[in-house]
Amino acid sequence: MEWLLNPWVISIIIVSVVVSNIAALKYTAHMKFGYKDKIKYLQEKYDREQLQKEAEEKEKK
Repeated sequence: MEWLLNPWVISIIIVSVVVSNIAALKYTAHMKFGYKDKIKYLQEKYDREQLQKEAEEKEKK
């Protein structure tokens, strides 16, 4: 139990926690969540549906 209270061990634990948190933040900072891609996809889907509705209305006439 004495070796856990050693200042060197405590310092190493603190440094490793800080370094791992920085590494995790650096990794997640470059992630892309696809929000813009989803909006683009939904806009294209809406446009296709509108064209399909227009085509159906022309066929009815």
